[in-house]
Amino acid sequence: MKGLKNTNQTYFYLIIAIIGVMILNAFFFPLFEEPKITPVDYGTFLTQIENGKVKQVQIQDTEISYVAISEQGYESTYVTGRMDDPELVNRLHNAKVEFTRIIPKENSSFFNFILTWLFPLLVMFWLFQLFSQRMINKPGGMGNGPSYGKSNAKIYMKTDTGKSFADVAGQDEAKEALLEIVDFLHHPEKYQEVGAKVPKGVLLVGPPGTGKTLIAKAVAGESKVPFFSITGSEFVEMFVGMGAARVRDLFKQAQENAPCIVFIDEFDAIGKSRNASSLNGNDEREQTLNQLLAEMDGFDADKGIVILAATNRPEILDKALLRPGRFDRRIPIELPDLQGRGAILKVHGNKVKLALDVDLHAIAKATPGASGADLANIINEGALRAVRFGRKQVLQSDLEEAVELVIAGYQRKNAVIPMKDKLKIAYHEIGHALVAARQSETALVHKITIVPRTSGSLGYTMQVEQEEHVLMTKEQALEKITTLMGGRAAEELVFHSITSGASNDIEQATRIARAMVTRFGMSETFGMMALEAVNNPYLGEHSTLLVSAETASKIDEEVLQIIKSSYQKATQILQENMDILHQLANSLLEKETMTGEEFMTCLTEEKVTA
Repeated sequence: MKGLKNTNQTYFYLIIAIIGVMILNAFFFPLFEEPKITPVDYGTFLTQIENGKVKQVQIQDTEISYVAISEQGYESTYVTGRMDDPELVNRLHNAKVEFTRIIPKENSSFFNFILTWLFPLLVMFWLFQLFSQRMINKPGGMGNGPSYGKSNAKIYMKTDTGKSFADVAGQDEAKEALLEIVDFLHHPEKYQEVGAKVPKGVLLVGPPGTGKTLIAKAVAGESKVPFFSITGSEFVEMFVGMGAARVRDLFKQAQENAPCIVFIDEFDAIGKSRNASSLNGNDEREQTLNQLLAEMDGFDADKGIVILAATNRPEILDKALLRPGRFDRRIPIELPDLQGRGAILKVHGNKVKLALDVDLHAIAKATPGASGADLANIINEGALRAVRFGRKQVLQSDLEEAVELVIAGYQRKNAVIPMKDKLKIAYHEIGHALVAARQSETALVHKITIVPRTSGSLGYTMQVEQEEHVLMTKEQALEKITTLMGGRAAEELVFHSITSGASNDIEQATRIARAMVTRFGMSETFGMMALEAVNNPYLGEHSTLLVSAETASKIDEEVLQIIKSSYQKATQILQENMDILHQLANSLLEKETMTGEEFMTCLTEEKVTA
């Protein structure tokens, strides 16, 4: 970039210098080149001829210019008006003076105009055009603004993506659905013989970080065909018509390189429904979408052009895109289950040096709801921690700390917390753990800590499910709310006051209780009536109530009743275990961190020591 900047400055200064020379040539240089001319009367001219001072004479139509010896003794140029003097020629001849008659050339003023003004302007215009063209063609120059119809798609020729299905783990169903695309690109004759046509478009739908872009590159790597990659936002420009021009250029390149795969990431940027895109029915986004619809209708799938698109907002896509003949197939790329998380951890774990006793299955169990990107980050953070401590291998403790880092942030080792507040935090966390342990449908306690974290947490209780759950019963939901209420209940029982430490618990409990009433049909009042719709299941957007204000008030009352009932249950459990609560809280205050095994050992012992 520095070399490019210096080159551009050189061109700029060169053009300024040339323009300056032209201006000097047009205005100032002629003044220096013209000799000084002294006007005299005709009598003085004749006297100088008689005295032998005149050397050379030029006779024009209206004036006479001549060179004569001045009084100072050097030659000077003079000019005088021409008179009707028939004897002038004889005088000049007798005085042996060189003389000539100058006949004026026609159109000399026009030629001077061309030479002095028009030619410099043409040269300046040519230099400006040359400079502009160089700037546009230079990488990083002015040409890197709007590219005026170019698609800007990144092209990976054949196996240049460097990805295959071996790099994709935890998405077996998606890979199986895409294998048909790969097979068609390898053996199109099999499908043509039967008369089957491969889907023109495949829409990859799922939460962020689940590997939609990765699996698209893997399809190209397995197919060994050119791969065009572009994001939806690159089609949208401030100039009307540029997006449509880029769509045309992209499909033109695809047809020239067929068979190939075209991948459009963040597809919702151009595929948004035309009813919701804007109030103006003829905006840039709509023109781009219309051009995309036309191009998808215009090419033949038998040529081997497959359009892959990825989005995490499928609900806002235009219905015309999703009809058969355009995006025929919709493949969900969901969050991985326990087995999938283990496979993803293994893929990323192969890229770092893991200790022989590392249990990736335990890490997978501790990360429910994690995406592929989250798991890759956990492996990387574990490796960074190993380097930080001077180890050449990643230990189990490194990965466990990485899980906590992703969940709660870094430890605030230098944070100063008053002992009074620290004691309340210890009772709060033990309250969660004790209520969870005394219920049958809750996950096992894995770790309890009162070490503050950078996420704002002053402590937390981590629970790990022993088995993967795809459904949640009403009993499990109620027990989960009761566990969340355990921290606040412990504070009130022991200190007879409440703090702000339960804010996150209250938020989670309210969300679960509201979902039980409005979405899960776990309400005795409303039964299986749909009361709420989720706007986007992948981005965690807020839900929309589908009821009247009166019904919404009744929903709030039932949600409040569920939370109150759970709080009372948590309080009852802690009252029945007050001795154990005090002893565990004091132990946690001393150790600051307690493992799940240590916690369960204390519960099973007949006598608990502080």
